[in-house]
Amino acid sequence: MEIEEARRGESGHVVCGSWIRRPKKVNWAIIARASKRRGSSSPALLNIFSFDPITTSLSSSPLAIHELKESDGDPVAISVHPGGDYFVCSTSKGGCKLFEIVGGAMCVTILAKELPPLQNAGLQKCMAFSFDGSKLATGGVDGCLRIMEWPNLTVVLDEPKAHKSIRDMDFSLDSEFLATTSTDGSARIWKAEDGFPLSTLERSGDENIELCRFSKDGTKPFLFCAAQRGDVPVVNVYDISTWKKLGFKKLSRKSASTMAVSLDGKYIALGGKDGDISVAEVKTMEIYHYSKRLHLGQTIASLEFCPSERVMLTTSSEWGEMVTKLTVPKEWKEWQIYALLFCLFMASVVLAYVFFENSDSFWKLPMGKDQRRPKVSLFGDSSTTPAEDHNKWNLDL
Repeated sequence: MEIEEARRGESGHVVCGSWIRRPKKVNWAIIARASKRRGSSSPALLNIFSFDPITTSLSSSPLAIHELKESDGDPVAISVHPGGDYFVCSTSKGGCKLFEIVGGAMCVTILAKELPPLQNAGLQKCMAFSFDGSKLATGGVDGCLRIMEWPNLTVVLDEPKAHKSIRDMDFSLDSEFLATTSTDGSARIWKAEDGFPLSTLERSGDENIELCRFSKDGTKPFLFCAAQRGDVPVVNVYDISTWKKLGFKKLSRKSASTMAVSLDGKYIALGGKDGDISVAEVKTMEIYHYSKRLHLGQTIASLEFCPSERVMLTTSSEWGEMVTKLTVPKEWKEWQIYALLFCLFMASVVLAYVFFENSDSFWKLPMGKDQRRPKVSLFGDSSTTPAEDHNKWNLDL
């Protein structure tokens, strides 16, 4: 496992981070830093770093830097559009800011844009884009849930009493459903198209649902919810066709502060309040990677799988951002599968040729002393030439 500890500059502690998907499987990371630290009064920053999959590390210097105004406050949460060209940042002084990423690998600029529906929406605890990028949802500490179409920002839902205070949210793979959790331990399901409330997830009397993530492999229609049963942390699994609980699994020893599912849906990860991370395979729900005290003694603020690598980006206020290579089984890449199929095909051709050339000796057929293998001709008798066959045919006529 290779880990890179964050650069903790004078700009303040790291608040959160997220991956940015770029063309040709290139990945960047955006890191948000607060404006104040002890003995410092530097502005809040939004930094974009490049990622090197060979060294499993972020670049030493950012590709782009954007300073937030003092009137905006500190960044609280970030959600990146699946296209990789836009991201939304909520701020501590209320409202959200929209930013556009312009440029290529050598020259990158962060441009601030207007976001009227969320300009004075209050403190937004969490935000999420739908998987297809057509919807944007935000959840406020005041319990207000908003769903908007993207990019026209038409308001689909503005429900001020969705929850007591929204804690987490996630869209389903088909962008049809939105799951939300509350600080009071409840969780609800909404239809993303029109904002209609579909269901409230069942839970036991001493159970508090805290985090939620949909499965993303396209074959298992599940919703995973990190919950607390008294002092025991568990992960509940719900069937999204009925919203009934199928069961639960204990994946961590302490409460989770954040949760993520890999883009291909094969792995689920939990970030703990004690700085640990646990990564389990969705198919078996067994732990495949465990990093103890990755952020020693600190709550992991954000946790996200790299879109194209088995790498995890985590952040905490004390230890900053870290990039961790996961110790999970290696998988076949597409070109390796084609190469294997080609080799198998060529091997079958060679074996067929060898079998044909040695067929007599293989079957041990009896051969006379002067017996030879007959020559096969496409034009007639193998003992005559084509010209002789032609003359013979004319004489017959």
